[in-house]
Amino acid sequence: MFKRNWKRLGVIAGLSLSLIAAGCSSDDSNGDSEGATVGDGQEIELAYVNWDTEIASTNVIGKVLEDLGYDVTLTGLDNSIMWEAVANGEADAMVAAWLPATHASQFEDYGDQMTDLGPNLEGAKIGLVVPSYMDANSIADLTDEADMKITGIEPGSGVVGAAEQSLEDYDNLADWEVVTSSSGAMTTALGEAYENEEDIIVTGWSPHWKFSKYELKYLEDPKGTFGEAETINTMAREGLEEDMPEAYQVLDNFNWSSEDIEAVMLEISEGTDPEEAAANWVEANPDKVAEWTEGLE
Repeated sequence: MFKRNWKRLGVIAGLSLSLIAAGCSSDDSNGDSEGATVGDGQEIELAYVNWDTEIASTNVIGKVLEDLGYDVTLTGLDNSIMWEAVANGEADAMVAAWLPATHASQFEDYGDQMTDLGPNLEGAKIGLVVPSYMDANSIADLTDEADMKITGIEPGSGVVGAAEQSLEDYDNLADWEVVTSSSGAMTTALGEAYENEEDIIVTGWSPHWKFSKYELKYLEDPKGTFGEAETINTMAREGLEEDMPEAYQVLDNFNWSSEDIEAVMLEISEGTDPEEAAANWVEANPDKVAEWTEGLE
């Protein structure tokens, strides 16, 4: 069973941001991880940004580490704070670095202060997404759809930054606006519009469960504002390999597909607790987990 802890990282002392740290750790008898001795109760903290992809991936890798006997804490942070936390060693790792474009500015600021373990997922993408029933196929085609509004997620996120840049890059969007909200608010608005077959344009990324639930399409981006395909990388604090070599090995081996992560994301979107959805996926995919933990069990 996972435990939920509340804590504030020292790296954000003095900031007003209130953070939830959802802890997942074994009880004194190691609970579901009975017999696991690799971690031997060592504490490890994984930071993540509160996007659906990162909630899914961080809970899955957290569950794997917990089953190896680690005392795992998952800490949801603002995007830039997540990078700073790993760079400063306040968090041990994250599996949430979208590169090379989405997190380009954060990588420039902090990338040389941590270890890049490479992609844990390939073929990621960001862009403007619309329901398939809409006639528009390109950003350059847009005129007055959706009240000339793009429904975004959190301010400061890479995809919102790209959407704001698109208003400058495309002359036909000069009078448009990007309305920021949150990942959850965006998907709620998308679902309501889709049900009523109304126009809506959202900042989108894949992998994401919305592509499994709805018939959607990316608008073509002839000016390349949203960049090419990306990878989601795992980043570890300096010294983690020496301090916790086995955990480092698992993080280094962590790699899965869009289909894998979307299965977890869809289950969460339908109401399953993220910890339970992660545990269900881990139980259903022992071969893949065995690849990540090879030689440790």
